[in-house]
Amino acid sequence: MAVVRQSGPGRLRRTAGRRLGRANWAAGVASLVWLAFVITPIYLMVKDALQTTDSYLDGGPLSLPHHLTGHNFADVFDRGFTHYLINTAIVTVASAVLTVLLAFPAAYAIVRSRSRAVSGVFRLFLAGLAIPAQATIIPVYLMITRMHLYDSLTAIVLPTVAFGLPLSVLVLSSALRDVPRELYEAMTIDGSGSVRLMWSLALPLSRASLTTVSVYSALNAWNGFLFPLILTQSDEQRVQTLGLYNFQGQFSSNIPGLMAAVLLSALPIFVVYLFARRWLVAGMAGVGGK
Repeated sequence: MAVVRQSGPGRLRRTAGRRLGRANWAAGVASLVWLAFVITPIYLMVKDALQTTDSYLDGGPLSLPHHLTGHNFADVFDRGFTHYLINTAIVTVASAVLTVLLAFPAAYAIVRSRSRAVSGVFRLFLAGLAIPAQATIIPVYLMITRMHLYDSLTAIVLPTVAFGLPLSVLVLSSALRDVPRELYEAMTIDGSGSVRLMWSLALPLSRASLTTVSVYSALNAWNGFLFPLILTQSDEQRVQTLGLYNFQGQFSSNIPGLMAAVLLSALPIFVVYLFARRWLVAGMAGVGGK
């Protein structure tokens, strides 16, 4: 007797139903464990920042909060943390803007030019990815002091932009290579020059990658510690990373106060990442220009 195999929509529906009904319990458990590892530090930071020192010492770090208070935040602002946040915001915005303004024309020239010199410049940018900032801190310090920029916010911005350019150029050049050549040819026939091609065609089609580069540069500048530590000295030019370093000494016995300072420093960049995470992940994956 011949066996007749059923095919068609009915078989497809049953196959899809079996696949949907097959739960991946291992992946679910692993996701819950990972979620616990991510949420627990955030919960402890927020909880400790909203309770008094006596409540923290009596209950311990893992206890539930009983007496919530905002005094820790007021104490942090009274100690000048607002000034640190303003300096950090200036450095972050300036670094992100300069990185985009320099990286985008460089990436456009690398993609559109067929010159060997331009290809060599691109290799130079790629080599910059392998050079850590710690290995160049002495030459950077000498250049900043000879330019009479020591102990200024400019001294932080310039090396931050320089070390952020290699990855930014790499991301933007990958995005610009996805722009169809036919679009360039069509605009060239209409009489468009290189500058108009860059600003009217390449720039709109690279918005996602530009957002990626901006967020990456902002994260790098906001969390920077080495350059502010070496290239600034006075309290007027101090950023929030150095402020947290000093707060660790001021609040050595006041953990809630220290957690309040940490929460204030992490909250702005967390909000930026929350709204731009999709573009950041897409650009880093090499599909930001599509």
